[in-house]
Amino acid sequence: MTTVNLKINGRAVTAEAGMTVLEAARANGIYIPTLCYLKDINKSGACRVCLVEVKRARTLLSACTTPVSEGMEVFTNSERALRGRRNSVELIMSNHNKNCLSCKRNQNCELQRLCEELGVRENKYEGEHTAPTFEDASYGIVRDTSKCVLCGRCIETCKKVQGLGILGLENRGFKTIVGPVYNSSFNDVNCMQCGQCVTACPVGALTEKEDIHDVIKALNDPSKTVIVQTAPAVRASLGEEFGMPIGSRVTGKMVAALKACGFDRVYDTNFGADLTIMEEGNELLERITHGGTLPMFTSCSPGWIKYIEYQYPELLPHLSTSKSPHMMFGAIAKTYWAKNKGIDPKDIYVVSIMPCIAKKSEIKRPECKTGEYVDVDAVLTTRECGRLIKMFGVDWDELEDDTFDQDLLGDYTGAGVIFGATGGVMEAALRTVKQKLDGKKLEKVDFEACRGMAGVKEAEIDLNGTKIWIAITSSMSAAKPLLEEVKAGTSKYTFIEVMGCPGGCINGGGQSIVPSKVKNGKLGYGYKELRMKALYDEDEMMELRVSSDNVQIQQLYNDFLEAPGSELAEELLHTSYSPKTKFNILG
Repeated sequence: MTTVNLKINGRAVTAEAGMTVLEAARANGIYIPTLCYLKDINKSGACRVCLVEVKRARTLLSACTTPVSEGMEVFTNSERALRGRRNSVELIMSNHNKNCLSCKRNQNCELQRLCEELGVRENKYEGEHTAPTFEDASYGIVRDTSKCVLCGRCIETCKKVQGLGILGLENRGFKTIVGPVYNSSFNDVNCMQCGQCVTACPVGALTEKEDIHDVIKALNDPSKTVIVQTAPAVRASLGEEFGMPIGSRVTGKMVAALKACGFDRVYDTNFGADLTIMEEGNELLERITHGGTLPMFTSCSPGWIKYIEYQYPELLPHLSTSKSPHMMFGAIAKTYWAKNKGIDPKDIYVVSIMPCIAKKSEIKRPECKTGEYVDVDAVLTTRECGRLIKMFGVDWDELEDDTFDQDLLGDYTGAGVIFGATGGVMEAALRTVKQKLDGKKLEKVDFEACRGMAGVKEAEIDLNGTKIWIAITSSMSAAKPLLEEVKAGTSKYTFIEVMGCPGGCINGGGQSIVPSKVKNGKLGYGYKELRMKALYDEDEMMELRVSSDNVQIQQLYNDFLEAPGSELAEELLHTSYSPKTKFNILG
């Protein structure tokens, strides 16, 4: 490794050759503010917020694009550099909608933080604003260009993380805005609704569509029995909405807060995850035994489902037909649970707290209804859940841990918990499938090959003498090579887990947005690893860690469903998918 020697603010430091000034400064604990910069995604230098003074340079230079060189002397906080940064922010603010008090990103806005740090207090540059676009036609994402700072982070995230590139710069000069082609709706293009663009946005130009008030209306309707279920990844992120460290596992506080909000029942989607494993595991065994379409893809990530419908419709037969865990839960709540409780399904309102924006469109899919009733009535993201709790005046810090309701749908295993991390669905499935085929309790339930943040993980698994290859991937840019192999007929895999967001649900588009200034945290973990660790920690604490060992799941099959893959299970817990048109702009 070649290193170079330079000085930053008079301090001698070393950096790897090829590093930028920004990277060298961060590696040595020196803070330089940024706005358009997003690690590994975007470093255009367009915002001019990271300006630094370099000795003998004629102009100020952007730290995110300027490479280090031997003997360089950099000043990050000189009067000239601070003045340049402040002027850049003042120019950005001159074309920005300043409704900060009512903005969803208030107090977690990178532009707001920069104004505070640089002492921007007045509107120095007054004048005309670019004509805005406000677009909220999709079920999940709202776009408000009056708040856009043209940083390009959403554009590059869609392009590099998901390999789609549905966002771009429209028009030129002062009329420039960011949006889908022809400034169309997200509904009119091949958008996954994954929400990675939302978490990449430093301001409030892209946000999730809010469904809080629909939920409040249901909570105040005495004729409704309102059930809430929480996805496994939510417990690893919700605490951040209340100032807790990244990776705090807040299962008990979360339950207590939701009960304080007035929900009639508070359950865990992990029950649905255990149920998903029973159905998906059975489906996999049926395909292996009877020559079904292989490899089989997992189907619990709705962003991934939208992607394959748009981009690889010829591979749809490879998808598992199993609904996602929260949809299975909703279907069972409005049939089995309703029957046992003597409640008319029309009076049951199911709310899902999800780490995912794409779940908002999933519940609207006509293929995902059970008879005349939708499986789930409303989806709130982790961020919306935090806002709901605050809106109801619940004092988070004073909450004592509580437990999920236990009647009929309350038990879950550690296998359900790890669904929230990339590789978790695969590991949960392998636990149940291997235990069934071996005909005895697993001596070792941990499948280490399924864990970690690698873009693609693979392993050969022995299922009672039958060896299969499995693969795990998250984000569509990482998944694409695997999909191309399947398309070409050269794939060696039997079972492939695909999650729409990098890292899985712990990094979903509806999770708490990590401020860019926050450092990685203790033990060298990044925020995704910290959240992932919280889930595996809970898994290890559980007495039961194999989905098929869930007593309430066994009771559900004995009393109602009969067996995985039964006619009733197919009706309630399985669905179908169809090709989608990529662009509806001209249609």
